[in-house]
Amino acid sequence: MISFYSILCLGFFLGMRHATDADHVVAVTNIVSQQRSIRSVAWTGVLWGIGHSLTVFVVGAAIACFGFVISKRMGLSLDFSVAIMLILLGLLNLNAAFRCFGEVRENEAARAEENARLGRWLRFFSIGSPFRPLLIGVVHGLAGSAAVALLVLPLLRETAGAITYLLVFGAGTIVGMMLVTAAIAAPIRYAAEHSAGWHRVLGGLAGATSFCLGAFLVYQIGFVQKLFIAGS
Repeated sequence: MISFYSILCLGFFLGMRHATDADHVVAVTNIVSQQRSIRSVAWTGVLWGIGHSLTVFVVGAAIACFGFVISKRMGLSLDFSVAIMLILLGLLNLNAAFRCFGEVRENEAARAEENARLGRWLRFFSIGSPFRPLLIGVVHGLAGSAAVALLVLPLLRETAGAITYLLVFGAGTIVGMMLVTAAIAAPIRYAAEHSAGWHRVLGGLAGATSFCLGAFLVYQIGFVQKLFIAGS
């Protein structure tokens, strides 16, 4: 019994630690860089954590209940989806930052129409949409980095114990991400209140960082880990 509770405590703190992974922090920074309310930022962290935990729970439950196995190539493909997500977030933030720096008057109508069209295609990822952090969390939960939760499952012989562990890990991830987003939001809110220019610069830096990290992961997963190489 003591061992089981120890594993649950470990799962909660691993969930909190998992929330601080680089790709998670970069993704959330891109979301909160365009927000100024601490309440909305905290809610963003909660939604991201819920989406992430939902995916980990479904995959973990499939492993615990049905012996589902994720192949190496499938795992790399799921990691690759996170890289694409980071690139997309970076581009969206860069677009928002550069648009805020100023626009040519004669192109204002054309830009508005283009942004409206982009918004219709990417409405779930638009700034302020509650679906944006939720869906990003779901995609991140598909990545191999969530294996920290699944590695402990073989230690739990009973299915109920494994399900409980996954729930506790998810709770830790939600709490951890809420704290991370609050910490990130502090300097961003300060910049927003004292200098609109610096606020835009921070948004642009967040977008550039996300794009560069996503591009690096595409190279790392596609070529170094040989996802793009047939027969690997």
